[in-house]
Amino acid sequence: MIHIRHSLLKLLLVALRASAWPELTRFSRFQKVQVSSDSSVTRLVYHVTDYGADPTGQNDSTDAIMGAIWDVLNGPRKGFLFDGVVNLGGATVDLDGGNYLISRPLHLPVAGRGNFVIRGGTLTAAVDFPGDGYLIDLANNMSTYNYEYVTLKDLLLDSTLRGGGIRVVNSLRTSIDNCYITRFTTTGIAVHGGHETYIRYTYLGQHITAGGDPGERYFSGTGIILSGNDNSVTDVVIFSAAIGIMVLGQANLISGVHCYNKATGFGGIGIYVKTPGLSQTRIVNSYLDYTGIVAEDPVQLTISGCFFLGDAYVTLKSMNGVVKGVSIVDNMFSGSDKGIGIVQLDENMKPFNNVDQVVVNNNNVNGMQLKATEAKAMVEGSHSLWTVDFNSVLVFPNWIKQVQYTFMASEGYFLVHSLRNVTGNRVVIQSDRAVPATVYITVNQGGPSL
Repeated sequence: MIHIRHSLLKLLLVALRASAWPELTRFSRFQKVQVSSDSSVTRLVYHVTDYGADPTGQNDSTDAIMGAIWDVLNGPRKGFLFDGVVNLGGATVDLDGGNYLISRPLHLPVAGRGNFVIRGGTLTAAVDFPGDGYLIDLANNMSTYNYEYVTLKDLLLDSTLRGGGIRVVNSLRTSIDNCYITRFTTTGIAVHGGHETYIRYTYLGQHITAGGDPGERYFSGTGIILSGNDNSVTDVVIFSAAIGIMVLGQANLISGVHCYNKATGFGGIGIYVKTPGLSQTRIVNSYLDYTGIVAEDPVQLTISGCFFLGDAYVTLKSMNGVVKGVSIVDNMFSGSDKGIGIVQLDENMKPFNNVDQVVVNNNNVNGMQLKATEAKAMVEGSHSLWTVDFNSVLVFPNWIKQVQYTFMASEGYFLVHSLRNVTGNRVVIQSDRAVPATVYITVNQGGPSL
């Protein structure tokens, strides 16, 4: 009788477990981690090798990895995140440190999922990988957000000069962490729409090099495209591409980035802020190494605390003649004594004619020409006309909005003096007669209009 009761009790416990985790009974490849004696957490880790993926890279592993991704996206649910996005509880596709050959993009087949991870290995594009594809493709057609809180980490993505690395479309709070993305022909990481994709501790380069590459002039493609708002790129190195980072959205932060992707002399651009009319971009504490920054009609742009090496500089490019709310301050510039200005204008389309709240100041230079929107000068002598030409310093031609001056005549003189002209950035002050004096002048190009 005791033996029968014990058997019935075991059957009852099995039934209770099956009812408590009904969804888990459909999957066999998971780990259940006991975290304490009185509680447990079920963490699903899907190992791609269990699905037949070849970690040596000899055979095509696309179907096997997609099988693991499919099981993750349809795995146990832990409630919901934003607006009906299913919370997958941190489920993980684990590449187990292997190198896997991929013949088509790992395109997530189900949208509306969140809180899952792909990590820990190498993906290599096969020779028949589509040239317009991405090795990992977070794209779908949800009306709100496709995915939320997806983490891609500890990955090496080798596009073998076919297509791109990662595409994130209309997703929320995506993390790309500690990745190495190389040999792309289109884009290393492309972010389109969505919010808050954070890219950090990541290396990108079309060709594997450490600078001074003999083929640098032929580098193409773009390291990162940010075609969306509220994204962040921090502690990232872009070592070969025609354009390091292309910014096509607002309210993005770029910090701690090292760009030596392609020298300006070869037509390269480190960071291209291509958001004319409303930039709202911050570029701080970054290293522009022989390649510079270009900003089209920037409105609300900050460039601060950066180091520009090898005659690298900032270009303000006019599309409709607008530049407002721009701060280029507290940067270091180092060059080769060729007289290259640290801030330059591209007015081929149209001259800048709407300049407001622009501050280029407190930068320091070594071997380059200092440029600023505020300048000071002192002239002395015995004259009735006092002239100072500020063109060698000021950023904008024929554009002085404010002038302050102090006229200090020698003792015993009391005279009338006035500001007469500022045309062509040449300040002319006239006194009613020639006297020995010292004149101190301060001009400003970008002060606010009242």
